[in-house]
Amino acid sequence: MTVPPAHLADLRGSTPAGAEAVALILHGGGEHGHAPMSWLKGPVVRMRPFASAIERRAGDRIAVVRLRNRHFGWNGDEQTPLTDARWALDEIRGRYAGRPIALIGHSMGGRVATHLAGEADVTTVVALAPWVEDGDPRLGRPGLKVLLMHGANDQTTDPRRTEALGEVLRGQGADVTWRPVEGEGHAMLRHPLTWHREVAEFVTDSLLR
Repeated sequence: MTVPPAHLADLRGSTPAGAEAVALILHGGGEHGHAPMSWLKGPVVRMRPFASAIERRAGDRIAVVRLRNRHFGWNGDEQTPLTDARWALDEIRGRYAGRPIALIGHSMGGRVATHLAGEADVTTVVALAPWVEDGDPRLGRPGLKVLLMHGANDQTTDPRRTEALGEVLRGQGADVTWRPVEGEGHAMLRHPLTWHREVAEFVTDSLLR
């Protein structure tokens, strides 16, 4: 994978040559903000344990890469994280053409993942406390495996919207798992091992079976 200038999006992770599948991890952000992101920003760092958990479970069978967006915000019609994720998918396809891809996103990253669920090589979507808007696409289909996890006490994004999204995707033929996490807020920090373990199990089982 090419290394872009510092002001552009970037990818880091494990890229074993013989990987059978790829997991792309997408961090959160906010509604607005053109401030540059770095690998040390909280939303980016928060996703590192998910990458490690998948790597431990899958070994070299799954390439696990994390995306660092250019900017903090979604930024209206610019949809900057969506543009960055499409760039990341092109990079992944250049190295792992034809391999199935899982998208794992938290908050804004979950919104990005659901926007890209219609890509032909995206076979698995994991949306963690996702940001769900009424006008966003709902791209369920037979063969797509979806895990929706949301803290029951989340005050930032709405678990009811996430559950409703799952019903729509299920009605379109997707295999949807809805997992509310009791006593948990938006940051996924009260029961971190639950989040990491269940995501790693779901991604590995979905991609390798």
